[in-house]
Amino acid sequence: MGPAGKAPRYEAFVSDVLQRDLWRVQQQREEVYEKITQHMWLKTVIERLQEGDGRAVQTQVDLGYNFFVNADVPDTSRIFVALGYGFFAELTLTEALRFVERKTKLLIELSESLTKDSAKIKANIRMVLEGLRELQGFQDLPEDPRRDLAL
Repeated sequence: MGPAGKAPRYEAFVSDVLQRDLWRVQQQREEVYEKITQHMWLKTVIERLQEGDGRAVQTQVDLGYNFFVNADVPDTSRIFVALGYGFFAELTLTEALRFVERKTKLLIELSESLTKDSAKIKANIRMVLEGLRELQGFQDLPEDPRRDLAL
């Protein structure tokens, strides 16, 4: 198979495999960022509850589809925290704060890992496209001469 026959296979590999993988990793990273945002919000709520010293709180709870109901919380010294996979734990505010901080740290590490994976996939796409360019015999585009300004 000559160079003309390999080019479509490489193009298909970039579009069918690498770009799809890149999209998947970026979607996962966006979901992780959303979870980090939720945990930061929860941390703020817990800190405000700690300032209240366990006093009763009146709030509104979203039942879904932006349908809110009023709620009275007589004791705010303990809260339920979603652990994941449908499990909840009743924790003191200090325990909940510690849990949220650890979970946030793990999520940040995961987002950094996904960012590295995204960069690797982008590098692979660039490498395949450069190989494809050479295979098809295209010339390099002239680079713009850039000047460094000395301050």
